[in-house]
Amino acid sequence: MRIPIQLTRLAGEGNNFSESTVIEFGTPREVLFASTLPLEFADTLRLRNSDGTLDAEACVVAVQYNAGRTAVAARFTQQVANWIVKS
Repeated sequence: MRIPIQLTRLAGEGNNFSESTVIEFGTPREVLFASTLPLEFADTLRLRNSDGTLDAEACVVAVQYNAGRTAVAARFTQQVANWIVKS
């Protein structure tokens, strides 16, 4: 899949962290990506791609730490229309 996105951790006023990363795998409800941000289970995220076809909030449902990077699984908080082709 490999969709470049801007990832922002939404943690309250002044505590937001952001980075560029790549969605490695996605479904209509979930995405998987790597991150260097301090993410934890149940964190709320905003995912945006450059052309605006993806601009959505998601909640972290799983994390796996490895050598300073984190593999993250996140589930969209609402239905996201048209961001991937559904078969």
